[in-house]
Amino acid sequence: MIVGTDIPKKMLELDAFSQWLGIEIVEVKEGYCKVQMTIREDMLNSMKKAHGGITFSLADTAFGFASNTHGRKAVSIECSINHIEALEAGDIITAESEVKSLKNKLGFYNVEVKKQDDLVALFKGVVYRTSAEWE
Repeated sequence: MIVGTDIPKKMLELDAFSQWLGIEIVEVKEGYCKVQMTIREDMLNSMKKAHGGITFSLADTAFGFASNTHGRKAVSIECSINHIEALEAGDIITAESEVKSLKNKLGFYNVEVKKQDDLVALFKGVVYRTSAEWE
């Protein structure tokens, strides 16, 4: 069985999309994960700002990684995001996901996406915790 804090590394190795985004793991603890990436030109929308899906994807990755650190495979069943600030190419952003409530079958997480110390998005998510464990 994989140790909980090693699970995000294994997940990233198997996640081609997060690799394409350039996501790097910064810190992992049980129920917590911080990831980082740089906004690229090919991630911009028609207004030359980062597509909202990019911020969502970074937050979703942090959420997924954090929710699996408890050792059981967890899958997203609901999530939402509030975009606060626009982002541009070259911006380095981080997403910090933290468990707020963990039940037998459900987990509730908040994710803050920041550019340096500035909050740029707020994400919340709910996972279903399966009985399958990470091996």
